[in-house]
Amino acid sequence: MRRLISLPLAVLTLIAPITIKAQATAPTPAKPYLVEWVYRVQYGHQDEWWSLFRKYQIAALDREQQLGYITSYTVYGPGLHTSEDSRWDYRIVITYKDQPSSTHEGEVLHQLFSDQSTLHKEENRRWELTSNHYDLPIQIVDPHAE
Repeated sequence: MRRLISLPLAVLTLIAPITIKAQATAPTPAKPYLVEWVYRVQYGHQDEWWSLFRKYQIAALDREQQLGYITSYTVYGPGLHTSEDSRWDYRIVITYKDQPSSTHEGEVLHQLFSDQSTLHKEENRRWELTSNHYDLPIQIVDPHAE
């Protein structure tokens, strides 16, 4: 009877340190990384700009989401108009899985579009039509945090 009790005790003695060590070295979950892309497009060229943006950037965002780099993204357009100095035409808020996940756009574009010459030509055209742009990492602010 004594052997039956000591065998489970011996197994627990061997397993417990492994379990504790595994828990101690478990990685912390990835912190989402939010980025806002903001674009102002030259007057009269919004349709051409949007067509090029959808062809390349939306395709890349969709693929990055399929690959798990992006958890979600939302495209915003203004509901009304503002003054020229604060005008914007498109805002894209992207939630990446984590900060390193935000670095895969180039490789994804390369995978999706084998004709890199046309990609570069059309993306250059989109940038010609862009009168202002910025990428801004953003953070969610907890209004109740101290």
